[in-house]
Amino acid sequence: MQRVCFLLKVRAERLDEYRERHTAVWPEMLDALRATGWRNYSLFLREDGLLVGYLETEDFAAARAGMEATGVNARWQAEMAPFFESPDGARPDEAMKPLAEVFHLA
Repeated sequence: MQRVCFLLKVRAERLDEYRERHTAVWPEMLDALRATGWRNYSLFLREDGLLVGYLETEDFAAARAGMEATGVNARWQAEMAPFFESPDGARPDEAMKPLAEVFHLA
């Protein structure tokens, strides 16, 4: 099982709305995440907009590719993109660059 952690930056002026959107994630998005191998997926948001994501999956590349193939992901990413600071214009799902794990206590 891979443990994956990534960082993104939510725009300061959109923090409240971003939090609100995640209180009601579309059921079909949740189903797609589960079906494509995303497990123990959590998002943590700091007051300055730093977003920390964590998930577990058998194969992160396959899990991302599986989501990329769904229509619901395209719709979700289009709605979520304006919430993020992205210097290179990448969608949030494209900007998820895993951090290197340097320690784990099992």
